[in-house]
Amino acid sequence: MNNKLHFRVVKAATLALALLGLAPAGMAPGTATAQVSSAELFQPVVTINGKVVTNYELQQRILMMRVFRTPGNVEDDALNALVDDRLRAIAAQRMDIALTEEQIETGETEFAGRANLDREGLIKALAGAGVSRETFRDFVSAGLLWREVVRQRFAGRVQISDDEVDRALALTSRTGGASALFSEIIIPADTPDRAAQAQRIVADIVANVRTETAFSSYARRYSASPSKRTGGRLPEPVPLGNLPGPIAQSLLTLPPGGVTPPFPIPNAIAIFQLRRLIETDSPAVEAVEVEYAQFLIPGGQSEEALREAGKVKARVDSCNDLYKVAQGLPEERLVRETKTTDALQQDIALALARLDADESTTLVRGNALVFLMLCNRTVALGDEEVNRSGIRDRLVNQRIAGYANSYLAELKADAIITYP
Repeated sequence: MNNKLHFRVVKAATLALALLGLAPAGMAPGTATAQVSSAELFQPVVTINGKVVTNYELQQRILMMRVFRTPGNVEDDALNALVDDRLRAIAAQRMDIALTEEQIETGETEFAGRANLDREGLIKALAGAGVSRETFRDFVSAGLLWREVVRQRFAGRVQISDDEVDRALALTSRTGGASALFSEIIIPADTPDRAAQAQRIVADIVANVRTETAFSSYARRYSASPSKRTGGRLPEPVPLGNLPGPIAQSLLTLPPGGVTPPFPIPNAIAIFQLRRLIETDSPAVEAVEVEYAQFLIPGGQSEEALREAGKVKARVDSCNDLYKVAQGLPEERLVRETKTTDALQQDIALALARLDADESTTLVRGNALVFLMLCNRTVALGDEEVNRSGIRDRLVNQRIAGYANSYLAELKADAIITYP
């Protein structure tokens, strides 16, 4: 079995086992709602432009994410995901986009197929874990509505020139590759007010920054990344294959000094400036898969959490050593998995892109500090014959994904979001 097929089988098997196991280890069905009284269950936890998310919906999404073994701070991520889903639904309503029952069932079948289950089998497994049929339906519907919003809003705007295709072909042929030397600005957007401020800063950067000096000035003033000390400048080139596809493609098509569109990442907005594109003689890269581990430390950026991360770093030389650190702790404190670069959340992908095997870094997820370690990176080489039509389709999809991310960030910045 080749590496790529093995990865897909393992990933599908893991999800299937988690679902057929009915509930995460150590958690009985219904645990997520057990701490909420019946009187509180349907109270709002957040309101987005007049649309309410109830406590029940939040507890259901938390439970579903735990069944899916979603890493990170599940409580915060579930609430953020529900806010995003409401914004997607509002955007669809404004465009008079609605779904038929057949479309929803097809979407549910497609999602179930990722776990090698049929639709009814997945719904039954989720029900056994305490996740209602309506929760799964709403989850799938939000994704389908957003897909149609993005298609109608952006598909007609994306035009990929022959020069861009030629450029991509040159850099993905078996005799060419590329790394990027770039600078970054990571602007916090973890509250509605900070998200609105971040959007204003990003708009200012896009409109006014034309030099490395100007970009560095913004980085020193606004960035939350450790690179702010160097004006956002990363010291080493990063292979484009290590980066998420939309970010890599944006850097690939920029001239030196050019600035990318903004990219929403969890609780922040990222924007990059290309300093230099370095073409190499490395073979074509079809896909990059990374095996990585996340050890979650409660306390966010508190001094205690940072000290604990330092102790962990001193104790481990490889990902396997983290099992000793996690011994006796709840299972969810240590997550180890393998994903393609494009399947990673963008903040994790950006952090891993700069690491070699057995190197580590930290990032903040909600109320947790994540000790992130790269276990292994596997590069799948592309075929010698490259299809121009396939390359063009990939560039279109990456461009649309970038527009979609920016549009969702814009919707969030303009929304009236209130918490009781």
